[in-house]
Amino acid sequence: MLLIDALYINNGGGRVLLDYLVQKLVDHNVEAFYLFDERCLNDFNYIPADRRLYLKASLSNRYTFYKNNFQKFTKVFCFGNLPPTLRLDIPVYTYLQQTLYLNVPKEFSILQRLLFKTKSFIFSKLLKNTDFLLVQSNLVKEGFLKKYKFNSNNVLVLPFYPNHDLKDEERDREADSYIYVSAGTPHKNHIRLLNAFCKFYDEIKRGKLYVTVDFDIFISLGELIKEKIEQGYPIVNLGFIKREQLIKQYNKTKYLVFPSLEESFGLGIVEAIECGCEVIGANLPYTFQVCEPSITFDPFEEKSIYLALVESIKNNVHSTQQIIKNEINQLIKLLN
Repeated sequence: MLLIDALYINNGGGRVLLDYLVQKLVDHNVEAFYLFDERCLNDFNYIPADRRLYLKASLSNRYTFYKNNFQKFTKVFCFGNLPPTLRLDIPVYTYLQQTLYLNVPKEFSILQRLLFKTKSFIFSKLLKNTDFLLVQSNLVKEGFLKKYKFNSNNVLVLPFYPNHDLKDEERDREADSYIYVSAGTPHKNHIRLLNAFCKFYDEIKRGKLYVTVDFDIFISLGELIKEKIEQGYPIVNLGFIKREQLIKQYNKTKYLVFPSLEESFGLGIVEAIECGCEVIGANLPYTFQVCEPSITFDPFEEKSIYLALVESIKNNVHSTQQIIKNEINQLIKLLN
């Protein structure tokens, strides 16, 4: 039996991928047992109760689970960056989707940097317990092999993402509309984007920016967004919205603007492209792993973001070309 260890996944892009993976495994009748974060306690009820377990996410709980249950499984897929806490005599695959284990942006606070340094140390110590590492792009593979000693032949590039519901409905798109779908952590670079957009609006008097920041979690960023809105800028915070609503928003917005300073994959870029948005992207390697964007900018410079927005209202902007594709079937084949 296959073990899907998703103990550290409960929200964000990782949760979107987990939901998709689990549904696909069920659709393909893959015999599997699922280890979930207890914060997902009300989810995945379509899986038989004897095939799922919810635990508080911790190294000690995870270790105890493996120690008591490893003999039940013939293969393990760790979908949460960290390999098992002990070495097993069965094939183990670990999906690395967090590039902060490879590089911590300087925009992070000292406490945040220390946290990810600690996590990276734990990750390095557990690497010996996995046979294969799966990543979402060649860029992540190169970054991983540069930092960690691992057999390059056992690092597999297998991007996957839900796209069955992303069909472009060819609805009328709102003129001069922009969306940035992301949480509010510092490396997502909201502040530069907000300042650049406000300068753009001051001078051009066009545009509308949609963001998805949870004000209850990212309080200071939320205050800044509220302040900009009160000043009369056409900024709409969608907050944390359901996927169906998000897809509808993608399908009526003209541009995705993506200023993140660090990404392992850029799921939002792929989703937006497949919903028919054109991409205004950071001129960083992760962008070009996913697509050939319509417009690029230096994400470290507000002026560059502003100039990209100005460029977007011209009539000669070329279409975004998607590069990366969904390889969920290859992943299911590997795990089955």
